[in-house]
Amino acid sequence: MTTTSDSPRVYVGTYAKYNNGSIKGAWLDLDDYTDRESFYEACKELHKDESDPELMFQDFEGFPRSLYSESNVSDELIEFANLDDDDRELLAVYNDNVDGDGDIEAAREAYCGKYDSPADWAEQWLDDTGGLEGVPEHLKNYIDYEAYARDAEMNFVRHDGDVWVFYNR
Repeated sequence: MTTTSDSPRVYVGTYAKYNNGSIKGAWLDLDDYTDRESFYEACKELHKDESDPELMFQDFEGFPRSLYSESNVSDELIEFANLDDDDRELLAVYNDNVDGDGDIEAAREAYCGKYDSPADWAEQWLDDTGGLEGVPEHLKNYIDYEAYARDAEMNFVRHDGDVWVFYNR
């Protein structure tokens, strides 16, 4: 897989090297591994110059801070790395703004879409659910969609210029 700045990866060193003044290691792309065991095998191969390397994950990029640990790569992180880009972004936004412990299934269940504004969500929601049925076209301009969105008690999250909408649970 081609490494990009969005690719989930960690810099893998060891505590022994670090304690001896060296940060020798390498960046490993997490999406190159289907499970935690194969990732750890690659780490041990990288540091085969030590008899029993105590791995140290000195830096990370491409995934939420909530999944990072200096001394462990979790199953959840490997699962995150194996999601497609859209699901990675969805889960990152959900974890950072709605539920820091949520998984991709919870994020998908709560997700209502991306919009330009909460008012755009409200207008679309009312149109899709028949809430505007019976309202004459010339009166629809008088509906306060911002107020409706506010009163709907949804999570409106601003991320990269978009408004992400999640159901409150």
